[in-house]
Amino acid sequence: MGYAYRIDNPEGIYFVTFTVVEWIDVFTRPCYSEIIIESLKYCQRRKGLIIYAYCIMSNHVHLIVSSDLNNDLSRIIGDFKKFTSNKIIKSIEMGPESRRNWMLWIFQQAGLRDKNNKRHKFWKNGNHPEELFTGKFLKQKLSYIHNNPVAAQIVENPEDYVWSSAKSYAGKKGLIDIEFLY
Repeated sequence: MGYAYRIDNPEGIYFVTFTVVEWIDVFTRPCYSEIIIESLKYCQRRKGLIIYAYCIMSNHVHLIVSSDLNNDLSRIIGDFKKFTSNKIIKSIEMGPESRRNWMLWIFQQAGLRDKNNKRHKFWKNGNHPEELFTGKFLKQKLSYIHNNPVAAQIVENPEDYVWSSAKSYAGKKGLIDIEFLY
């Protein structure tokens, strides 16, 4: 079965990825990862986002998500990406960031190439959504998300990575309250 890579089932559970333009390693600084965490929590409380799994890597974010039936997942994701883009760029501009000039230049150049952008572009277009139709596919994506930091040799065990829901699946308290898939 081929994928259209769009969110078209309002009741579906989706694997999505958000990637920083030019694969810049922004999330090596905890302050930027905290913006992602707080924004996800806000989307849970106020926008109907249901989070089953997450992992913030150095230059991309993986999620397994859905939305309650009163909210549109595509709209939630769009709002999330717009808000986090603006907030992270403002944080780079105002904070003690040693890579500030280089990062802002890259984001500005990416923005100039995007007719829908006024100043800076933080996230690449799209989120490559894949609806998780089967239990096997769902478990595969969950394993992939949680083992990303292990594959990158950041940690030995998935549950040791702070910026992931693997800790929650291991029975410990994670940074975000999640809905368990199994």
